[in-house]
Amino acid sequence: MARAGIYKSEVVRARDNLLAQGRYPSIDAIRGELGNTGSKGTIHRYLKEIEEEDGGRAAPRVAVSESIQDLSARLAERLHEEANQRISALTSKHETEIGGLNDLIAALRSEVVSFRTQAERQAIELSTESAARADALAALQDERVIRAQMTQRLQDMEAQLAKEEAYRVSLEEKHQHAREALEHFRSAAKEQREQDLRQSEQQIQFLQGELRSVKDGVNAKQQELIRSHEDNARLSSELTHSRSELHRLETEARSLRTIREQQAVSELKNQQLAERLAQATTRGDELLAERQDCVQKLQEAAQAGSRLESELAAAKAVLASQEQILQKLTEHQLPTAKGTASRKGSAKDQESLFNSDK
Repeated sequence: MARAGIYKSEVVRARDNLLAQGRYPSIDAIRGELGNTGSKGTIHRYLKEIEEEDGGRAAPRVAVSESIQDLSARLAERLHEEANQRISALTSKHETEIGGLNDLIAALRSEVVSFRTQAERQAIELSTESAARADALAALQDERVIRAQMTQRLQDMEAQLAKEEAYRVSLEEKHQHAREALEHFRSAAKEQREQDLRQSEQQIQFLQGELRSVKDGVNAKQQELIRSHEDNARLSSELTHSRSELHRLETEARSLRTIREQQAVSELKNQQLAERLAQATTRGDELLAERQDCVQKLQEAAQAGSRLESELAAAKAVLASQEQILQKLTEHQLPTAKGTASRKGSAKDQESLFNSDK
């Protein structure tokens, strides 16, 4: 590996060695003698100082050659510096572009991760809403079944109540007819007794003869009266039974009113469940739309990432081609320096040219 710098004594020693060998101490020869160490500008400066110290004892041909070599070295250094500056500018530019592309890719990747997280969260919310919707549908179906059962039971109880009411009305009509018959029988018996008493004074003899028949008729009437009393007692018991049935029916009617109130509450719950079901359906549609949007954005982000990766690969390819161009320029400098040594044969013409310029 070449050293970082050279000393003037080393240049002097290399120059003396070349002169001892019968070789011309050019900049390239001295640099090769030093092991390809040191810059050509430094070697040229040291050679110039050595020539000044020697009092200009070097031949004009040597000065002209060193001027040519100095010019070549300066041109090579200038070309090398310009190439380095251009390479540095291109490298910094491409590094900046690559850094921007990397930042953009990182941002897109984070956005993709965010979109994926949001899509997963929305999928979870959608599944939760779907489960809630299924539960609401099941609850609504149960409530509908219960409502239908209660409605059927209410209709059956109303029909039973109508039958009991008709039976009660019929019993009341029978009781009224029995009372009317009893009153009629009592009034008829009273009139008959009064008539018998009025006629008894006039027909005592006749009545004594017919006393047995009258007694038989009275016994028959008494039997009928007993039967009427029995019918009245039976009708009274039936009326008591009908009143108890009426009380029972009124109790059932109150329970029916309670059932109706419960049915109204169930209808209100069914309405609320239907509203919740509609809201859950709307929310599910919104989540599906958001999920489709997120999937579209995810696809666009993936396409943008692919495009940026393609641009990054193209930029790397351009950088590699520019590095190859730089390598070719560097390789081209070496033959240029060698061509300078091959033109030593025309040194006299160049000396005349430099002398005319002076």
